[in-house]
Amino acid sequence: MDCCVIPLRHGGLSLVQTTDFFYPLVDDPYMMGKIACANVLSDLYSMGITECDNMLMLLSVSQKMNEKDREKVMPLVIQGFRDAAEEGGTSVTGGQTVINPWIIVGGVASVVCKPNDFIMPDGAVPGDVLVLTKPLGTQVAVNAHQWLDQPERWNKIKLVVTKEDVKEAYQEAMFSMASLNRTAAGLMHKFQAHAATDVTGFGLLGHANNLAQQQQSEVSFVIHNLPIIAKMAAVSKACGNLFNLIQGTSAETSGGLLVCLPREQAAKFCSEMKSHSSGPGGPGVAGGAWIIGIVEKGDRRARIIDKPRIIEVPPRGSQAANQDNSSSSPADPSPNLS
Repeated sequence: MDCCVIPLRHGGLSLVQTTDFFYPLVDDPYMMGKIACANVLSDLYSMGITECDNMLMLLSVSQKMNEKDREKVMPLVIQGFRDAAEEGGTSVTGGQTVINPWIIVGGVASVVCKPNDFIMPDGAVPGDVLVLTKPLGTQVAVNAHQWLDQPERWNKIKLVVTKEDVKEAYQEAMFSMASLNRTAAGLMHKFQAHAATDVTGFGLLGHANNLAQQQQSEVSFVIHNLPIIAKMAAVSKACGNLFNLIQGTSAETSGGLLVCLPREQAAKFCSEMKSHSSGPGGPGVAGGAWIIGIVEKGDRRARIIDKPRIIEVPPRGSQAANQDNSSSSPADPSPNLS
């Protein structure tokens, strides 16, 4: 599971706890702190938990940084982490800092829960619908942005994407990663979610497989639609599928929740997610949510169909994002789902 759930000695309460850390992947120290905090909290949110009692921060400062850079960069990382925690209604009360060859940012999140506070990720049944609450393609966007200054790499993708496209995709990826999944966690209760996980380092298919294996019922997950940050599918293809984005194994960082919902609730969940979506860096989620597949009777595995429908998710603030585009409508599943 995404969290450990430890029954306490004190009548009907459980400690739910998680830890996570990783290396910097964006060039803005403040946003890196926010992304790291959002990533830690996502494990709680994937169980429908909306409150966090306490957070600790784990920080590794690179011994390769000079004192001037360290004094400028590290406080921004810490402030970003603290601000994201505050958006999540919690606070950072301590942690650990060490000197290391690499910068590492992460933390621990803990909450004491009653049984009704969380949703165990094992109740999916045939007929459920799979919903994803953030677009895919963050790893592709971050790498493409780095390649702007690497002519050999840029030449491989410049025929399918402009520099402006890459910059917009990078900004979208950064704000998406820094957005909390807290709204989705609350709506899991409202719309009777049966199971969920967050999509991070193992990619969509990796986490879908992990979730499918945990189910009590003999079910399989079939994914038909892939919502992807605009132009990133083309970039991945131009790289010779270096990232395996369409295959579902491209790593995501602080991605969305993959939620199993009753069929009659899925479109309403997506609609409410879209209405809650907020501006850059806010507590909502970029773009809302998308119906991406179905749960059917099977052998507790997940798969993506041979030719999945690619939903191009435009960056927030763009003209395309402000139009009512039916191709990215969350309540518009492919014919396979109707």
